[in-house]
Amino acid sequence: MKKIISIYIFLVVFTSLSGRDKYTDKRDGNVYRTITIAGATWMAENLKYKAKDGAYFFDHDYNNVPGYGVLYEWKTAMSACPTGWHLPSGTEFQTLANHFEQKETWGKIASDPSSFGIQLGGMQDYEGTFSEMDESGYYWTSTEYDKSNAEYFSYLLINEMSVIDISREEDIADIHGTEKPNKYSVRCVKD
Repeated sequence: MKKIISIYIFLVVFTSLSGRDKYTDKRDGNVYRTITIAGATWMAENLKYKAKDGAYFFDHDYNNVPGYGVLYEWKTAMSACPTGWHLPSGTEFQTLANHFEQKETWGKIASDPSSFGIQLGGMQDYEGTFSEMDESGYYWTSTEYDKSNAEYFSYLLINEMSVIDISREEDIADIHGTEKPNKYSVRCVKD
């Protein structure tokens, strides 16, 4: 009897501990790995929720969703995270970037439990062109510059070197990318 109770206790503890690093989206049943970094719990995968409007599959191919997630216009990204989660601000992404610059690598390996699991889902620009899959990950932030532009976070691989950047409002005149109709990936942070 002691052995059965010990096994039961082990299974309860193991199940509760292993469940702490996953979140199931009740809207569609997608399960996301999570990771806590600098006190904030992040989804460690790109959001896969297909909103009614403003959500797209790379190259219009649903087969890209499991590995790369869905691409969102900024307006849709603002409400795409499930209840209890939110689209991170630029400041939250900067805290994330600072953590990885100081402590560890970004870890593209999604199966590594300490990895943020960057997924290089590319983007679709405001003209409708899909590009950069497996080369870059662009992520909307909740920080709005003006009625036409918003901040984004990017992770690029250039000659196998990672380049991490957050767009800056003062650079809008010189770069494209901040236009709200662009389609970028979303990561959510727990409220």
